[in-house]
Amino acid sequence: MATVVMKFGGTSVANVERIRNVARHVKREVDAGNRVAVVVSAMSGTTNQLVAWVREASMLHDAREYDAVVASGENITAGLLAIVLQSMGIPARSWQGWQIPVITDDAHGAARIVEIAGDKLRARLDGGEVAVVTGFQGLEPERNRLTTLGRGGSDTSAVALAIALKADICDIYTDVDGVYTTDPRIVPKARRLSKVSYEEMLEMASLGSKVLHARSVELAMVYKMRTRVLSSFVPPDQMPPVREGGNDDIGTTVCDEDEIVEQQIVSGIAYSKDEAKITLRKIADKPGIAAGIFGPLAEANVNVDMIVQNLASDGKHTDMTFTVLESELPRCLDVLKSAKAAIGYGEIVSSSDVVKVSVIGIGMRSHAGVAAQMFKALAAKGINILAITTSEIKISVLIDSAYSELAVRTLHSLYGLDNE
Repeated sequence: MATVVMKFGGTSVANVERIRNVARHVKREVDAGNRVAVVVSAMSGTTNQLVAWVREASMLHDAREYDAVVASGENITAGLLAIVLQSMGIPARSWQGWQIPVITDDAHGAARIVEIAGDKLRARLDGGEVAVVTGFQGLEPERNRLTTLGRGGSDTSAVALAIALKADICDIYTDVDGVYTTDPRIVPKARRLSKVSYEEMLEMASLGSKVLHARSVELAMVYKMRTRVLSSFVPPDQMPPVREGGNDDIGTTVCDEDEIVEQQIVSGIAYSKDEAKITLRKIADKPGIAAGIFGPLAEANVNVDMIVQNLASDGKHTDMTFTVLESELPRCLDVLKSAKAAIGYGEIVSSSDVVKVSVIGIGMRSHAGVAAQMFKALAAKGINILAITTSEIKISVLIDSAYSELAVRTLHSLYGLDNE
């Protein structure tokens, strides 16, 4: 007998018929004798509608009431799935975040989980009952208010619940059957990875892969919670149930790198189109200028990624180029314009017509020349590199967005990732 946490996203529970399909997946695990907890998102499109209603009511609104409204989508899904499971003869009940409770901090709209008490749920699972838990929501105990976890909150809820229940595995069901070497829509020869390390998955999630949210991967890595990515659209009777200790027959398992026997130099190519480039020109070349630029941005909670500084031809000034999320560009420009007198730049130029392409792989730690190969291949295709950042297991370049697909296809072939 294994303890399994199964998480189903919005597309997997988009309507009642898909909820019935989810129930069949749950039944497969129950019939195998496993203890099962299910974490569900709101039905596809529901959260967006709820957010729109809040903004229609008032653009300036109480974040606590915002959470009270948008968390209701998960309540609906959990209740419907519990009803369907009961109609199939499976003991089940829905649990909202505050009932468990999932204790969070007080950052409404983007709360972080502090603790989950798993004793109550474990007792129910031992008694043969399926727990259907609302993802994305928790409880701020100081004021006894409901909170939501922000983007990717249901993934994070599922991993945290699996840790609290000491589960054998956390299965994340989505609309794809695993993690691929890159986006199959761009590279048809992309192949599914049977295993990927926590570090690689964290980089992929942070650099544009939409399969898992970075916060959930970070949590899984800290607690060594084996996490699997599966498709909810594969017929339930064609998928084997989880064995004690987990199994890797299908999907992609996110695990410790020691479990991966055949480590490739590069495991995947990620890309992110949600990037914007900002250049400050004619800045005085003197100590403290970088702090004068990035200090105000940090105070405004603007995350800066790539940074490139070039000395001007007169030897007295520099140009500073850096990237931020495209969604944060207007706020970033406002901050920089307000600080113009303190910084002393000549002009500011911005563009969102850029894309970040990244090469990721734990094998890069022990192999030289990966970056040189990358730069040479891009140059051969006439692709100009605007900025570069590196870590032990990834290299990211910023390029014009017109070349994004060409760059991804070129690098995917370069590192032998094509599925021939």
